Amino acid sequence: MSARVIFMGSPDFAVPSLEALHAHEQVVMVITQPDRPAGRGRLPQTCAVRQSAQRLGLPTLQPESLRKAPVQQTLAALEPDLIVVAAFGQILPQAVLDIPTKGCLNVHASLLPRWRGAAPIQAAIAAGDTRTGVTIMRMDSGLDTGPIITQREIPLRPQTTAEELSLQLSYLGARALMDVLPSYLSGMVAPLPQDESQSTYAPRLKKTDGLLDFNLPADVLARKVFAYQPWPGTYFFFDGHQVKVNEAHTHDTFESEPGSRYVVNNKPAIGTGQGLLVLDQLQMEGRKNLPGEEFLRGQTRWLE
Repeated sequence: MSARVIFMGSPDFAVPSLEALHAHEQVVMVITQPDRPAGRGRLPQTCAVRQSAQRLGLPTLQPESLRKAPVQQTLAALEPDLIVVAAFGQILPQAVLDIPTKGCLNVHASLLPRWRGAAPIQAAIAAGDTRTGVTIMRMDSGLDTGPIITQREIPLRPQTTAEELSLQLSYLGARALMDVLPSYLSGMVAPLPQDESQSTYAPRLKKTDGLLDFNLPADVLARKVFAYQPWPGTYFFFDGHQVKVNEAHTHDTFESEPGSRYVVNNKPAIGTGQGLLVLDQLQMEGRKNLPGEEFLRGQTRWLE
């Protein structure tokens, strides 16, 4: 007999888990974040999970908060066996955690306890981690502190963007969830507590986090460029305009002054605290993305 499941998630990362659950269990409700203004027109945009739920014919709810009693009563009335959460965007209060008879599971995009928090994918890339993965954990009242049910690990290759890694981990997470779910529901899995001494934290990113600080080493900045694709993006200011950096690499052949501008192999480069950051793909504010060589041809003031 299939379990009655409430699914909570919002972005693309959560969609494979929802689709896998729908194929094998009874998803009685999908909870997502409310539609938010997005794009230049600031029009309300429906998140990926709600779009998927609509395609699958599943009922959806978009509460501003799970702390309101009417919302909690609605969830309790569904009599779920399980709540599954994947990149939902809200912290579940204890009253919600207590609703399902089998508890609440979270599909988290890191090897917990490393990179608890809202931006584990970006944090792993920015830190230069050589491995990452997903964790299926039983949720408690803390932030990604609950006991671990299972983990899946993959190598993290250099120059992987957050967008690419998120796609990889979304499917890995769905497979890990469905592999362990039958054993978990039958009580055959004993969750293991996390090692608190190994925990690290990945806070929610802001647009301002993308501003490149050229006092940092070039390799740190290059990792940040890939970690923050597609959001919040990385940028600096040149000639009074914001310039977005979409691809970059390091060059370490001579000493440079942080923030000074250079040309390396016909591409723009900027001095850092250690080495040069060579800009392979750039986008001037309000213009299209350009290869570094083409950008340089249109910027005669680069070396002034």
